[in-house]
Amino acid sequence: MTYEEAKKYLEDCNQYAGEFTLEPLKEMLSRLGNPQDKLSFMHIAGTNGKGSVLAYVSTVLKEAGYRVGRYISPTIFSYRERIQVNEEYISRADLIRLTERIREVGDQMLSEGLSHPTMFEAETALAFLYFAEQKCDLVVLETGMGGRMDATNVIQNTVVAVLASISMDHMGFLGNTLSEIAANKAGIIKPGCTVVTMKQKPEAEQAIQKQAEVCGCPVVVSDPGQAVNRKRGLFSQTFDYGKRNEVEISLSGEYQFANGALALEVIDVLKEKGYRIPEEAVRNGLRKTIWIGRFSVISKEPYVIADGAHNRDAAKKLARTIEKYLPDKRLIYIMGVLADKEYDVVIKKTAAYASEIITVMTPDNVRALPAEDLVRAVAVHNPHVQAADSIKAAVDRAYELAGKDDVILAFGSLSYLGALVREVQTRMP
Repeated sequence: MTYEEAKKYLEDCNQYAGEFTLEPLKEMLSRLGNPQDKLSFMHIAGTNGKGSVLAYVSTVLKEAGYRVGRYISPTIFSYRERIQVNEEYISRADLIRLTERIREVGDQMLSEGLSHPTMFEAETALAFLYFAEQKCDLVVLETGMGGRMDATNVIQNTVVAVLASISMDHMGFLGNTLSEIAANKAGIIKPGCTVVTMKQKPEAEQAIQKQAEVCGCPVVVSDPGQAVNRKRGLFSQTFDYGKRNEVEISLSGEYQFANGALALEVIDVLKEKGYRIPEEAVRNGLRKTIWIGRFSVISKEPYVIADGAHNRDAAKKLARTIEKYLPDKRLIYIMGVLADKEYDVVIKKTAAYASEIITVMTPDNVRALPAEDLVRAVAVHNPHVQAADSIKAAVDRAYELAGKDDVILAFGSLSYLGALVREVQTRMP
């Protein structure tokens, strides 16, 4: 099996998608020796901010000397990015070897008339195998969608269950009210863990508290409003939270203060659980955290910023960040979205800030919205919009329109930002 064949095999597992049930994955993991039972987890769910909080916590733990597994989706630069140990991607050789094991078990299950795991489920099993082999001290595990029926929720050894900001997303799959969606995401809460949640809207907070009570778990609430004395910047920011003053983070954007505060609460819970995390590691880890695609500056003169805002809550936060970080700047947008997202809401909240908007169809994604369709949606709110037939063409046009003091802001689906970043990097000296 080659690397491309391994990826193709995993992608082809989506043909087995059917009812929402974790039984095929549980059966596969049982036949693989239940590697997830050899691991401990920080499990995180939420609508926005999951990745940033995961990155903060895992970088701090690495600074403290721990061996930390990361499981994330979607990825930006590489397929292998989704499975990392101490921020190093799984190797091609290990991915091939473990995929062969997955295929062997999957074929056995099919031959016995059993249901086969989907792509995400097979990837999750592969990740658990790898993290167990690598003897990770803790795995920071991001849900794919929701919580209760997410493939990642087969785990039992949850040390801390983390709920980032919860808003309306994936309606129809997770529920049609904020309470239903929050209850679904709160399904990651397990007996014996501590729950750390960002301060949520009342109906979401009630759903989280209810599930925590059922499992007998204590709840710690992070309050973004207590992250004070904020000093904003595109490359470095500081804030005070609790007993900590002038905490420095390198991730920009207004919403990173809330994510940083949530990460600090998680770190303090882990310390209470027995993890040795010196304060120096906390501060160094937060300062060193890198998480591309979250209001990230990837080039200068003109500034090019990439952000994964793709739903109503993220769009609202992006609009607020534009107001605070880019006042009086002339903005040129590059937008690419998925057809099953609330792109009309995203457009409504952000379009007015742009002088020019260029739309692009995200490549290699069956859910992508054609650039011309996005033009028609944007034109309702901003007539200065045009379609590009490729990411290269979109970047070329944006540079033609932008002066060195202007800002090119690319946002929408994370699935195209990696290609966009690589295209911008070809222009850098």
